[in-house]
Amino acid sequence: MNSQNDLMLADLKKAAREQRKLDSGTKNKALLKIAEKLTLAANEIIAANSKDLEALAADTAAAFRDRLTLNPERINGMIESLRQVAALPDPVGEMIDQQTLKNGLLLKKIRAPLGVIFMIFESRPNVILEAFSLAFKSGNVILLRGGSESKQSAAAIYKLMRDALTEAGFKFMPFHGIEDYDRGLVEQLLKRKDMIDIVVPRGGDKLIDFVQRTALMPIIKNDRGMCHTFVDEDADLVMAAKIVTNAKTQRPGVCNALETVLVHEKIAAQFLPMLYKETDSKKLQWHVDSASLFILKDHERVTSAKPEDWDTEYLDLIMNCRVVSGLDEALAHIEKHGSKHSEAIITKSETKARLFQQEIDAAAVYWNVSTRFTDGFEFGLGGELGISTQKLHVRGPVGLRELTNARWLIDGSGQTRG
Repeated sequence: MNSQNDLMLADLKKAAREQRKLDSGTKNKALLKIAEKLTLAANEIIAANSKDLEALAADTAAAFRDRLTLNPERINGMIESLRQVAALPDPVGEMIDQQTLKNGLLLKKIRAPLGVIFMIFESRPNVILEAFSLAFKSGNVILLRGGSESKQSAAAIYKLMRDALTEAGFKFMPFHGIEDYDRGLVEQLLKRKDMIDIVVPRGGDKLIDFVQRTALMPIIKNDRGMCHTFVDEDADLVMAAKIVTNAKTQRPGVCNALETVLVHEKIAAQFLPMLYKETDSKKLQWHVDSASLFILKDHERVTSAKPEDWDTEYLDLIMNCRVVSGLDEALAHIEKHGSKHSEAIITKSETKARLFQQEIDAAAVYWNVSTRFTDGFEFGLGGELGISTQKLHVRGPVGLRELTNARWLIDGSGQTRG
């Protein structure tokens, strides 16, 4: 690694020390300053994003193009996210536990920042401000590395952030945006456990696998979303059709989008044509088992599922469908093919719903709700660094509290251990 990158990491370490001392008011004013500048610079950001979109190949998948796109609505969402994070309680210094021991020691367990976070993401430039605001408010600094496909958008956003933070009086930038897209640099940075405390990969299977094999520091893993919805025999079928349609088609290129619908055999003949009609305007492609194929044999865009389809995260307008005998078979299918991200059941039975929620091993488990709600913004967290599917430290949307850990402060009056 060259001296310029060593200097960059050293600056981040210095900024991390400064971050630990910042009060909530200073952090909130800085976030609102960035939101203000983004409001004024929205057209410039969209123009830069247009250059990225123009550079894409003509045959680029629609879902990928959607993830890359910034428009006025998404800019407004970024501004609102900044404002929401500024309004949220600051977790740094929050008292988790306190006790005085018999020997007089006062023990305080408090929330503290993680330190230097390395965030690697793909294609979605709105992630930059979402990730920065959460890391910043929770007392951390962040090193950001997006994909080269969003380099124009990222450069414009990084400049806006630097300008706003400079105007807010920051001497050490609490972030660095990497604009060198050499993969070799990422590999080198993943070895720098001396300077980077946590790495957060947010992207496809190849990226996650590469980081897991390479990183020497701890990882907050945001794995793929093989999300399912089970429609039970006593479900409200009209409601079920709307929920499944929303979960699959509202924004298919994101990790909380539905990939497989499981339907109870007693209502399959009635429900599947309803669901097909509900999704027809979206031109949804169906990959189905033999029972579903028999019911939908006269419908277009329906083909037999291949074995690998049940484990494929399409991130596109393609959906798997399987008819099951009941709750037990649905649970078994999800246990085998799920990615521990988000799963849902549609049923009128609270008993079945609670059993489903208890038995499913996933970060978010829904009853009569679209899986599209697994989102830090929707959960009231102001955004997220990703959806963690791992089991240590954090599961689900990674918000402010999830970017802190517990440490102990011990006050004494001269005690020594005998």
